[in-house]
Amino acid sequence: MEREQAIERISRLSEEIRQHNYRYYQLAEPVISDFEFDALLKELESLEKEFPDLVSPNSPTRRVGGDITKEFNTVFHRYPMLSLENTYSEGELRDFDARVTRLLGEDCEYVCELKIDGVSISLIYEEGRLVQAITRGDGVRGDDVTVNVRTIHSIPLWIEQGDIPGLFEVRGEIFMPRAGFDRMNRQREDEGESPFANPRNATAGTLKTQDSQLVARRPLDIFVYYLLGDNIGGETHFDRLNMLKSWGMKVCDVRARCAGIEQVLAFIHEVGESRNQLGFDIDGVVIKVNSLAHQEKLGYTAKSPRWAIAYKYKAEEARTRLVSIDYQVGRTGTVTPVANLESVPLSGTIVKRATLHNADVMAALDVRPGDYVFVEKGGEIIPKITAVDLLSRHSGSGPVQFLTHCPECGSVLFRNEGESAWYCPNETGCPPQIKGRLVHFIARKAMNIESLGEGKIEMLFDNGLVSDVADLYELTEKDLLGLEKVIRSEDGKEKKLSFREKTVQNILEGIDKSRSVPFERVLFALGIRYVGETVARKLARHYHSVDNLMKADAGDLITVDEIGDKIAGSVLDFFQNPLNLELITRLRNHGIQFTSSHEEAAQSNILNARLFVVSGVFTTFTRDGIKKAIEANGGKVSSSISSKTDYLLAGENMGPEKRRKAETLGVKIISEGDFIRMISA
Repeated sequence: MEREQAIERISRLSEEIRQHNYRYYQLAEPVISDFEFDALLKELESLEKEFPDLVSPNSPTRRVGGDITKEFNTVFHRYPMLSLENTYSEGELRDFDARVTRLLGEDCEYVCELKIDGVSISLIYEEGRLVQAITRGDGVRGDDVTVNVRTIHSIPLWIEQGDIPGLFEVRGEIFMPRAGFDRMNRQREDEGESPFANPRNATAGTLKTQDSQLVARRPLDIFVYYLLGDNIGGETHFDRLNMLKSWGMKVCDVRARCAGIEQVLAFIHEVGESRNQLGFDIDGVVIKVNSLAHQEKLGYTAKSPRWAIAYKYKAEEARTRLVSIDYQVGRTGTVTPVANLESVPLSGTIVKRATLHNADVMAALDVRPGDYVFVEKGGEIIPKITAVDLLSRHSGSGPVQFLTHCPECGSVLFRNEGESAWYCPNETGCPPQIKGRLVHFIARKAMNIESLGEGKIEMLFDNGLVSDVADLYELTEKDLLGLEKVIRSEDGKEKKLSFREKTVQNILEGIDKSRSVPFERVLFALGIRYVGETVARKLARHYHSVDNLMKADAGDLITVDEIGDKIAGSVLDFFQNPLNLELITRLRNHGIQFTSSHEEAAQSNILNARLFVVSGVFTTFTRDGIKKAIEANGGKVSSSISSKTDYLLAGENMGPEKRRKAETLGVKIISEGDFIRMISA
């Protein structure tokens, strides 16, 4: 095909595919089959391969992803993405209405929209083309995730219909519909991967995934809810929602214009009764003043607009029967009681199990098999038992005694003085502890071996290939190729999972890459009890190497910020165990980093344990970067100002409340320039 013909055909195909995408994803009214659509897309892909200089950034072929992003750039929002004032109280909604009416001096109309439980996004269009997608971040600046957002089919890559301005911004919420989330989790389980906890977490994690090809395979969707820009037109928020819809944007149809607060409350009640039938998760209703002139007159506080509020639904509760109590053993030996329940619908899911936390909680609730209990989802996610229906208790039931022996290996359980948890001491022979340590070791914030997951670790352990984390570095292609596992679904069907050549290659490459993970994350990955991510970082930066850390005594350890007697004792116990010392030697021989790099090592102790509070946006540093610089130079960081604070490090748009409190307490306020001069000295 000649170049001129290719230009014309690419343009025609792109427009045709875009129209079919719009009909399929926005209108749900496809006019061609999937086969016909795929044929059009393949023809376009073929032409773009033949004429690569004709590929547009917004080509429909970019929907399938392909770019690898090593990191996401942080960029400033043109308009700050403020948070909303929240309430669970109808009385506070009436107070909000009274306050708005008083400030305006007249009654006003409201718009009610669903509060989608997803991830906020800002979409920027120039001349109708999507040029940038930015996460909320801290409200002042966020991450540029454009390459990933381009893969979401319900987001138009360009807009041609309607009278659109040259530059405008659209705010929306990216989410996963329940059906797509459930389908994705079933597939992950079939492949031996651990399922995601809930749609919101899955959405947030997907948007930060560095491989846009993976993002394209995830069932992400969007509802847009706000339009910003100059010379846009429309006198009301409702007008602009309709404008967005006419441009091909996906606007949620469950919304209402309300003449007053009584109509707002009626909408909230109606949605509350039917929200489990929506097909996606919400956690409330957003109420906005409809008139744009009224919005401008009401203005903003430092954190939120005065013309909007979010009403959040209280956690839904259900009553069901407690069938039995199981006990699960974690990676550090903690034994957790779990209630098995008669299935009950709750917040759009079927709940069969709920955590009982520990022996003290069990005793306080006095739960007994056969009891009817009340269950709710904490934060709409995690089921927990809140009370027992004592009036329905069977007269013959007796109190439940917590286990005395490990349910997995039979070891006698022990309990540390002052703690509520019971532990299994058999660290090297208790299967769930071994598997738990392996899963913790490969986690993203630890060694970040993405090609492995809980399901694959279980396969390796069950086949006798790994019994500790050092064994991972001794795996070979011969060990892994053809490894199989039979997975049984709830309906009794069996499916065979096997390691093919590509899977094996990815696993071995992921393990090899982990050799470059820095010491502070290696220390966290070792899974020392009470040593979380923050403590591991502080220990690594104080001692710089595992050899120095192993030489430390209790008196030395507790001089490190945030290290108390309990953590110090746990660290000493870990390094006094010969098996742990042998493990570190093996890991060191496999090239794992047990010494801080120059970048990780403390640059100085010039700040001499001075306590800083950081607020605002900075020019030279990111917010996290300036905190790391404080710690790297011997300082400490706190989130709140007190009489112990030495400095308030103030950037642009610093919260006025922090400044007021610092001035009241006599805390010295310094700028970014002051700080740079301080550490440069």
